[in-house]
Amino acid sequence: MAAPSRRSIVTASLVGTSIEWYDYYIFGTAAALVFGGLFFPQFSSVAGTLAAFGTFAVGFIARPLGAAVIGHFGDRLGRKAMLVLTLLLTGGATALIGLLPTYAAIGIGAPLLLVLLRVIQGFGVGGEWGGAVLIATEHASRRRRAVYGSFAQFGVPVGVLTSNLAFLAVAGLSDEAFRSWGWRIPFLLSVVLVVVGFVARSRLRDAPEFERVKRERTTSQVPVAELLRRHPRVLALASLASIAPPAVGYTVIVYMLSYGTTVLDYERTTLLTLIMLSTVVWVATIVVAAMLSDRFGARPVYVVGAITAVLWPLPMFALVNTGSAGLAGLAFAVAAVVQGIMAGAQGGLFSEIFPVRVRYSGISIAYQIGGMVGGAITPLVATALFGATGSSTPIALYVAALSLLTLLAVFGLHEGSARSEEQDDVAEDAVGHQPN
Repeated sequence: MAAPSRRSIVTASLVGTSIEWYDYYIFGTAAALVFGGLFFPQFSSVAGTLAAFGTFAVGFIARPLGAAVIGHFGDRLGRKAMLVLTLLLTGGATALIGLLPTYAAIGIGAPLLLVLLRVIQGFGVGGEWGGAVLIATEHASRRRRAVYGSFAQFGVPVGVLTSNLAFLAVAGLSDEAFRSWGWRIPFLLSVVLVVVGFVARSRLRDAPEFERVKRERTTSQVPVAELLRRHPRVLALASLASIAPPAVGYTVIVYMLSYGTTVLDYERTTLLTLIMLSTVVWVATIVVAAMLSDRFGARPVYVVGAITAVLWPLPMFALVNTGSAGLAGLAFAVAAVVQGIMAGAQGGLFSEIFPVRVRYSGISIAYQIGGMVGGAITPLVATALFGATGSSTPIALYVAALSLLTLLAVFGLHEGSARSEEQDDVAEDAVGHQPN
């Protein structure tokens, strides 16, 4: 079978990841706008929002488990098969959410089913990013790994863009129509998108680098156990380094929707449009950051992004709090730059810090742990902090503190370290298999 072309690699990585993040982000948008009243109507307004965000957070809790399980088979069997599986899991769960009856129809069964489907959705997404990054970077030369890795990173802002477009298309409906059936349309569209992604990914094959490991029978028997035994420091640092991007991102694309509409009286369509426009800046920044990463190194570029993540939350909230759509748009655009800098460098950096035999598991688990801490908890903490203080300042300081953890962790990561560790691992295995 011929090696896949650059176009097919780009398409499979970008299209598939975009679809999966579309699936994931429409849940966050719906949690901010409508799930509280439909699935938790017995709660107060604040409690209902917290319950909806809690359901949103459940998906993040499932993501590290999905990363470990799917990463295990990705390191044992191959990247391609797992990428097809993640697409089907996430897309199927998303479509079923669009068909769910609400609390008014079946009572407590509605939120329970919502949580179950969110767990399945999160499990699938848990193995998505790592596989999409590797299917691209392992086909690239070492001088182009950040650029190839950025193909998967485009999926995040594209997913945000398309999910917001989908909700923007139905946001003009009356509140009654939106709450009755309008919110379901973005979820049901997932069926069409999954078919497109399946066709793109079914044409792929694993990279020669991984095929060599399979051919030489040096794949890890239990990748997670090997990670914890041989690479605990790198795994811990990479997990901490993954916190800042989702902390900043989910503050904007999830919490700001609730905060802006309920506290600051922004129109729902205004915020959706501003977030959508900011994704253009996000994508452009990823391109520039990836190119700079291949030229100067991914680690220093990531450090710059982490520094901006520490500094921006306070000014961001100050701009949004003015009530001006223009200043809020500026706040979201700069936040997109902050995320884009780290996203452009992350694929190249993470693919170089883990050996190939445990690479799928390593980057997936690290990315998802960071996502759980930075993404799942942040909207919950932000809602609780504002409820307790009536001020956005503690929220901004919280996001800045999370970003500081990332900044400190990145200083401990070293590009290219995986190559020497790979040699040590193979040598150790060879000694272990020698006859007595």
